[in-house]
Amino acid sequence: MPVITFKYQDLKDLGIDMEKDELIDTLPMMSSDIEDFDDEEIKVEFFPNRPDNLSVEGVARSFKGFIGQEIGFPDYNVENSGEYVEVDSDVAKIRPFIGFAKIDNVDFTGDKLKYIMDFQENLHWVIGRDRKKVAIGIHNADVVNAPFKYIATPKDANAFVPLEKDTEMTPDEILTEHEKGVDYAHLIQDFDKYPLILDKDDNVLSMPPIINGELTKIKEDTKNIIVDVTGTDERAVNQALNIICCSFAEVGGQIRTMEVKYTDKTIKTPDLTPQEQLVHVDTANELIGGTELTAEDIKELLLKARFDAEIINENEVNAIIPAYRVDILHEVDVVENIAVQYHINSVEAKLPEINTVAYENDWFKAESTIRDVMVGLGFQEVMSLMLTNEGAHYEKMNQPEEDHVQVARPITIDRTMIRTSLINSLMEFLEDNKHEDLPQKIFEIGDVLYLDDSKENKTRSSKKLAALICHSTANFTEIKSVMTNVLTNLGYTMEISDSENKTFIEGRVADVTGEAEKGKIEGFFGEVSPEVITNFTLEYPVIAFEIEFINK
Repeated sequence: MPVITFKYQDLKDLGIDMEKDELIDTLPMMSSDIEDFDDEEIKVEFFPNRPDNLSVEGVARSFKGFIGQEIGFPDYNVENSGEYVEVDSDVAKIRPFIGFAKIDNVDFTGDKLKYIMDFQENLHWVIGRDRKKVAIGIHNADVVNAPFKYIATPKDANAFVPLEKDTEMTPDEILTEHEKGVDYAHLIQDFDKYPLILDKDDNVLSMPPIINGELTKIKEDTKNIIVDVTGTDERAVNQALNIICCSFAEVGGQIRTMEVKYTDKTIKTPDLTPQEQLVHVDTANELIGGTELTAEDIKELLLKARFDAEIINENEVNAIIPAYRVDILHEVDVVENIAVQYHINSVEAKLPEINTVAYENDWFKAESTIRDVMVGLGFQEVMSLMLTNEGAHYEKMNQPEEDHVQVARPITIDRTMIRTSLINSLMEFLEDNKHEDLPQKIFEIGDVLYLDDSKENKTRSSKKLAALICHSTANFTEIKSVMTNVLTNLGYTMEISDSENKTFIEGRVADVTGEAEKGKIEGFFGEVSPEVITNFTLEYPVIAFEIEFINK
């Protein structure tokens, strides 16, 4: 989870005068965790659902409300800069959306420059999926001139000096030779053109999502800045821009809007218009439990959460939510904030009023049988997370990326989606344990999740069994024998057919189906291709199978 580091003095400079011990006792009560601390600074961990708290300014804003020092909706003065950025239609195929803002009277002295860079990188993976969805650039506004252009440029045109370099490089050279370019080339290298942000004199501000230009580098004496946010999701772009602008406004920055001119529309960014959410008093009391809050109580707690609130009637309160609170999606989210401000220790514990009789779920009975079969065949069970990432799940497995369930605010950049297969998790396990003796025989029984428009919640879960064997002579005959043994012991028939599964060697892979009284299975088995083995830095042959259980 994101961890931010700041000094106690930083909070005092932002108006919070509290002794260290009291501060350390209080911070965890507002949905954070103390990672570490010493006599000068503190490391605080926040859940990714609160990206507004990933800066010391955001922490101070929330903390002031929690202790009642400042309550209610933060009032940020927003002026119009009169400037604009024009969006080239060609960029729509690459990174179609951009948000622009000017912020005057900023302060980067002391540790503040480091803090904003850390804040920017935290937002890159909490909202931006490691820049794939959103990328942020912060520039010295005093060295460039409006109007600005967001264009798609040929790979060998518009050479500029990238950040931390002293010679010009073309966009193509940046992707192949610059450290950041190599790290993030996969985001745009498949396109014929690359995105650039230019000023009216064709000075390059940024090559999103890769690198800023050296010309607009932020220094301690920088006073006025331009913030650009580009990406593939317009909502996420605007959310990231709002969070950054509000953070600067907390320390006296003057937010100034800029127009973004697309071919079919013109918008002003940032848009700090608050959203509203109706909260029901009875719902809040039911969800929190052990409370008898009134509408007036809820209004006071919402003000401490830095919302505004209007009492509609004795059972309804309208919560007015600031633009930087991008985590509020439902009434339940507002109730969570009410509970935090009420304090968890104030909630009365009580036993439930119903009795239940437990019994073992049928699937877990079946799972126990499957586990016995696999252990009897000499396999060792592993248990991995349901969360993985697109690179490991598709690219490294030689599979085309398909629609899948994504994590809205991932905790880490390697946990961005919910798996649809178990094989890549087992390959990662082998990669982490390649120093162990061979042969290695591992299996996993677990859940996967698919997108399914025919379902009410648009998803479908399923149970799967997968296994891998790794040793110097592993081959198709061996894995076919294992597959036959597993299905026979579980009572399934077995039919095999040709397969085009690209994870495996062509001609050494088969699809399998089977039936039993309790349901059907579908799956595949074969010899993993050398390319996939190399992708996971393994050195010996790997054979594998995976089957999905389909109940009647």
